[in-house]
Amino acid sequence: MQIEAVLERLSLIIERVAAVMLAAITILVVVSAAGRYLFSMPIPDAFDLSRLLIGAAIMWGFASVGYRGSHIKVELFADMLPPAFQRAVNLFAWGVLLVFTVLLCWKMGARVLSAQASGEATMDLRLSAWPVMALIWGGVLVSIFTILARLILIATGRGTLDAYEKLELDEAGLDNEPRHG
Repeated sequence: MQIEAVLERLSLIIERVAAVMLAAITILVVVSAAGRYLFSMPIPDAFDLSRLLIGAAIMWGFASVGYRGSHIKVELFADMLPPAFQRAVNLFAWGVLLVFTVLLCWKMGARVLSAQASGEATMDLRLSAWPVMALIWGGVLVSIFTILARLILIATGRGTLDAYEKLELDEAGLDNEPRHG
């Protein structure tokens, strides 16, 4: 199996983790709001848990973006350059993103350790906050690997920042690239 196919599968798994967290947040907020307004009994710690889970969902989504590169991007400058320079610009941009992500991972890891050492907990039920913070940190950690994978693919000439979503084209049957395997 080609490395790109493995990375696509990994990216799908990462996206599903983020989707499950978003679904959990949605259910938590809806049930808590219904409980608050219909029965005057909201779910305890719904606010604390939802804000922590949204951070985790964002960071796991960031891990997917780290590989796919399908975030909003403006390439007015890069599109005017010859392909070799475009690759150099992409390498620089992904290198900067990798440095930023490593620093974010380092700081988030320190924050998780701090929350664990201090016994930081939610307001109502006094649930430890550090496990969900560790989930956020895990998303940032996975982002390092997905960004590094994209950086390597760009450096070796096997990856670009395509202007389309490959999965959307695959699902629509519009991907005309030859299949190997």
